[in-house]
Amino acid sequence: MPQRSLFSEDRRPGGHFRNTAYMIDKSRSYFDAAHDAGLMGVHGRSTAGRAFALGSGPLEGRAEKIDFVRCSYLGLDNHPLIIADAIDAIETHGSLHWSCARTRLNFDRLAELEEALSGMFGARVLAFSTVMLANLGAMPLLSSGQLTGGRKPLVVFDRLAHISLAYHKPVVADETQVETIAHNDVDALERLCREHPLVAYVCDGIYSMGGNARVKELRQLQERYGLFLYIDDAHGISIFGRQGEGFARAQFPEVLGDRTIIVASLAKGFGASGGMVMLGTVDQEALFRRYSIPYAFSVPPNLAAVGAALGSCKIHRSPELGERQRRLARRIQVFDRNVATAQQGNAFPIRMIALGSETKAIEIAKQLLDAGFYTSVTFFPTVAQGKAGIRVCITADHEDSDIERLCHCILEAVAETTGKPYPLR
Repeated sequence: MPQRSLFSEDRRPGGHFRNTAYMIDKSRSYFDAAHDAGLMGVHGRSTAGRAFALGSGPLEGRAEKIDFVRCSYLGLDNHPLIIADAIDAIETHGSLHWSCARTRLNFDRLAELEEALSGMFGARVLAFSTVMLANLGAMPLLSSGQLTGGRKPLVVFDRLAHISLAYHKPVVADETQVETIAHNDVDALERLCREHPLVAYVCDGIYSMGGNARVKELRQLQERYGLFLYIDDAHGISIFGRQGEGFARAQFPEVLGDRTIIVASLAKGFGASGGMVMLGTVDQEALFRRYSIPYAFSVPPNLAAVGAALGSCKIHRSPELGERQRRLARRIQVFDRNVATAQQGNAFPIRMIALGSETKAIEIAKQLLDAGFYTSVTFFPTVAQGKAGIRVCITADHEDSDIERLCHCILEAVAETTGKPYPLR
């Protein structure tokens, strides 16, 4: 029997596209155990590189940990240029946030940012305060047919699409038919393209728990059937492409066109804060600027975020970007030489230590924290029940020696906790 999840296709009353009560009931004990182990709700302060001082209060006496949780894959979140430009933006304008709708009044630097991003990424780019809000603004426009010539598409979600996408299924279903297919099931998607006059596919570029969309094959379906592609490349931006256009955008031609939207993060690899939408046409841009709910109702990025993103644009247009991309690639290879995972050999900075047992995953993550390494313990509803593990985010700023020590600690902790060598069989 298929496992129920928070966003199942359960058609029973009260569970058409959400199973919130079920999710809370099944995951509460895992959250309790992770919090009790000091693995969640953690506070600290950046020190140098990927290190942080654990806890609060005076820095003196605080334990220092090496962070493998943050998704700043190029190490830009601590970059002095990005910090300086965030401060300069506030000081120049004497303000942090204008409390009014973006359809009325905007900071001039926001226009500067969107123009810079549009030039870098070969698209019409709109900035949002988060990726979640960018998706929230786009889903009703997509499902209503406003992006597809007035015809409502069948909207197909990849089963592993990030929660910031899957969360909007009920809203999409209020406008049009929704289907969910197995992860990366291109054959199933093609069948739906043959059976329906218009299909939109919603997926991630790089998935937060490892792996990637099969963009080349998706583009072939687009060319054959007119498939509309909506790709959230939050984890792929900056780490690929000459100007950091990302995993997904780098696989499309110079002109994005009217059948592709790419959403990405201004945090993570980009090193600033916020999200963005890459659009292909003037009409789409006008539609978003007038009818995207977060755009129209007072949720712009604050000025510090805008200034930081402009600082990151400077780095993206400099040789430093390529240097950091190459350094990240070398750090990933160091990890792969020491620990085998399902992601071994790919170019993405996410590695999953598959453990299965939620209890054992929490115990091992606690051992790693005690050894000086903060990693992400993952369990339901982030992953399926019985598929718990530990996520390791590798960055360009990690030292080889820290990665090697982490790998040693992982192998040791798994063997001690499970009585078996890793990878578990």
